[in-house]
Amino acid sequence: MTDDAASADAASLSREPSEAANFGFEADVAQLLELMTHSVYSEREVFLRELISNAADACEKLRYESLSNEKLAAMAGAPLVTISLDKEKRTITVADNGVGMSRDELISALGAIANSGTRAFLEKIGKEGRDAGSSLIGRFGVGFYSVFMVADNVEVATRRAGEDKAWLWTSQGKGTYSIAPLALEDAPPVGARVTLHLNSESDEFLEPWRIESIVREHSGAVSTPIDLVEEPGKEPRRIADGVALWTKPKSEITEEQYLDFYRQLSGQFDEPALTVHWRAEGRTEYTVLAFIPGSRPFDLFDPGRKSKSKLYVRRVLISREVDLMPAWLRFVRIVVDSADIPLNVSREMVQKSPVIASIGKAVATRILQELTKLAENEPEKFAKVWENFDAVLKEGLHEDPSRRDGLFAIARFASTKSEGKTRTLKDYVADLRENQTAIYYIAGDDAKRLAASPQLEGFRARGIEVLLLDDAVDSFWVTSALGFDGKPFKSVTQGQADIDSIALLDEPKEDATPATEVGDLVAALKETLAENIEDVRVSTRLTESAACLVASDRGLDRQLERILAESGQKSMFGKPVLEINPRHAAIAALAANLRDKGREGAKDGLYMLLDLARVADGETPVDPVAFTRRLSALIAKDA
Repeated sequence: MTDDAASADAASLSREPSEAANFGFEADVAQLLELMTHSVYSEREVFLRELISNAADACEKLRYESLSNEKLAAMAGAPLVTISLDKEKRTITVADNGVGMSRDELISALGAIANSGTRAFLEKIGKEGRDAGSSLIGRFGVGFYSVFMVADNVEVATRRAGEDKAWLWTSQGKGTYSIAPLALEDAPPVGARVTLHLNSESDEFLEPWRIESIVREHSGAVSTPIDLVEEPGKEPRRIADGVALWTKPKSEITEEQYLDFYRQLSGQFDEPALTVHWRAEGRTEYTVLAFIPGSRPFDLFDPGRKSKSKLYVRRVLISREVDLMPAWLRFVRIVVDSADIPLNVSREMVQKSPVIASIGKAVATRILQELTKLAENEPEKFAKVWENFDAVLKEGLHEDPSRRDGLFAIARFASTKSEGKTRTLKDYVADLRENQTAIYYIAGDDAKRLAASPQLEGFRARGIEVLLLDDAVDSFWVTSALGFDGKPFKSVTQGQADIDSIALLDEPKEDATPATEVGDLVAALKETLAENIEDVRVSTRLTESAACLVASDRGLDRQLERILAESGQKSMFGKPVLEINPRHAAIAALAANLRDKGREGAKDGLYMLLDLARVADGETPVDPVAFTRRLSALIAKDA
């Protein structure tokens, strides 16, 4: 928003509410409106889905507020959404008898973006350009603003339940909107009436058959009845019964109905990877309809992401953002309806209710069971679920010890033996080498780079499989988990390798450096590099590289050190250990140079060895300028 627009808005807000006022949309709304009005998206009918969704939400909100407000209860009739067509005036009107909006609510709801999915949409467009908008609109809940794909003027007449004032919001979607008082005789008794004056390209939406097909496709599972008035003066006709989908027997629900409901619930317009619908009976009775999305939500790792769990009590929406599921199942889109929770429970008490906690625990158990079945019976389908949500599910390995065994059963990992696929821990244990007593892993942020790490060379030479863990959470759960099937997890970048008892697949190479010279080199490295390393030792894990860095026996895994250092905790860590490979020609050359020129003459080579080990570990040289000088001198010498 410009400074002038902001000043105009501030002045408008300071006026008496009885006066009309003009406003400028916030900058991100203006950006979205500009995209909507110029969109060539082929499925413009999403505007009706969004309006119906908003209307149904308003009806549910009124039902909830009427539980604790007798005045509202008296005016809350049976919830209803009515769509009216007028071909002569070229208008579509979507009306509801829900909670309605006050003047301030109109400003906050229609003048600014509050939906994280909509904001994610804008961010995606910003990254990929306008051309991406056509393919992305259908994957986001762009909300009310989608009306400007089909209309060049929009009016919202509304009266907040319990108030004696009504308001008219109008806009042409060109950067500004106005709000003016509305005579009560011209306003809906309660709720909102949205009237779209269609543009010249939108004649199809004046046809009753087209509206009915859109409603059945996109909004047939909405839990509010929908009526259609085909022309002025004609009797309304029911086109959607408003029966909550989750209350129906599974045998009466089609795949299309499940799909439609999933899209309304999640705000995503892919297909769910898994649909789970059941009724639990016993001490606590409840019905659950849950979906595993077919693609990763854009706000999956957003710290401010709101839950997609909806809680109903006897079909009355109590909370649309209840933290019912553990954080590691936050991608599940779910509706829970129970008759065992008091209808008058406050939203604040929802999170503290032992009944709800019990339901949440049981639901998490069932979801994990269903994921296990999917992994066993449809491995290819589960592989896609794991690809989308592995980083989130692995949070449970660290945060939820009681679920760890169940999560280990479905966990899949890339490894040095997986060849582009994934392996289970059960697969890993079945292929242990003789004398192997641990499950080895290496952690980082890129599986391909991890697979090329010098620390793996000795393990590969012995046929020992190493898990390639490239999610940040991996560095935490491997430290908190005791192990799997009696085998502890052990980092290949921490402490001694301890793999001498496992036979090499091929005959080992002879040392290229005499033992006495190796000892002298180790001593020189320790003294020269003492400021940067804790120790120097001959490596059993290197077969091809000259040197590598590992954490000390009492230190943390190298990747965990990096993660914690990024959060400002670097001072708590010790220095790394430098391991050298006496069979490598570079080590032989360094040892010879030390023998012939002494430590001062060999100093550049000693520092170069450390810097090369740091670079191979994904770090920068200790002193980049000095490294460049040494490397330049080496190139000039060999030229």
